Amino acid sequence: QVQLQQSGPGLVKPSQTLSLTCTVSGQSITAHYDYWSWIRQPPGKSLEWMGAIAYSGSTSYNSSLKSRTSISRDTSKNQFTLQLRSVTPEDTAVYYCARQEEAYATTYFTHWGQGTQVTVSS
Repeated sequence: QVQLQQSGPGLVKPSQTLSLTCTVSGQSITAHYDYWSWIRQPPGKSLEWMGAIAYSGSTSYNSSLKSRTSISRDTSKNQFTLQLRSVTPEDTAVYYCARQEEAYATTYFTHWGQGTQVTVSS
């Protein structure tokens, strides 16, 4: 079974960097041809795809967040990490990691982490 476990702080001060880690069990994050994504949901709003890191290590980001977002991985630990820099209260949201599968013109999010409530406040 593929399982995703999230970890990281739930409170971040404005201007600091948000950092969350997702640990994957049941499948190597280097296995062809999957992608590993970060998605967030601000209170009362819809889900927003933030970016992903591919099995190859290449990354892709939502254009609205690209300048502040980095996704990296540690293959020895089967983990991938989100960093969102220069956060503001507008970044308060529930953050999820997910397994993303690309099948021609269709994208699937097949497995999800448990979600982390992150509040940006001074």
